[in-house]
Amino acid sequence: MTDFQEFISRSMLWVEGLAAFIALFHYNRIKKQYWKFFVFYLILIFLCEAFGRWGNFTYFSKAKYYNYFVMPIQFIFFYWLYAAKSLKKPKLFFILSTIYLLSFIPNELYFSGSKIVFAFNYTFGCLILMLLIVMEYYKQITSQEILNFGRNRMFYINLGVTLSYIGTLPFFALYSPLRKHLEIWNIYFDYFLISGIVMYILFASSFIWGKQSS
Repeated sequence: MTDFQEFISRSMLWVEGLAAFIALFHYNRIKKQYWKFFVFYLILIFLCEAFGRWGNFTYFSKAKYYNYFVMPIQFIFFYWLYAAKSLKKPKLFFILSTIYLLSFIPNELYFSGSKIVFAFNYTFGCLILMLLIVMEYYKQITSQEILNFGRNRMFYINLGVTLSYIGTLPFFALYSPLRKHLEIWNIYFDYFLISGIVMYILFASSFIWGKQSS
């Protein structure tokens, strides 16, 4: 990584920690709502990323840690938040989660297991998430609360997820080919890091300005 990328990478970790701290600070206000699980999620992801940077990978590789633990937690949590809670379609959550988990089968059969991010698995997970993002945008646009979007916690979350997960979809889908073109790869990698910081700032903002009561 370049010096700039290393700085942004470290900054993203601490922004994740800041988002988790802000979420925990607002915990008492939302502890009787399902949003408390978003607090737990942010804390868990910060701890996971901290372990990914400073942890001991003697007994398992960093690739397995991210692909079989960290990434599934992120995707399945967002499927739950979007489908089961925001869109109120719990059956859709179970269906999409099952489809995502089944995507590990072709990944194991046909793709390399040594990468930090499985391109096929990540791409498939993002495509499912993209469907939920579009449904969420449609819900927000057609809602009577559209004029008060700044008070909608899901507005901040949806925007952050769009910028980071969907914005970096081409980067991870074409990760190996892009490695042959380092100038383009570095541009995408810079965007990946910066969009991650923006996403966690938006997550923190959702607790500060979001006023949903359920």
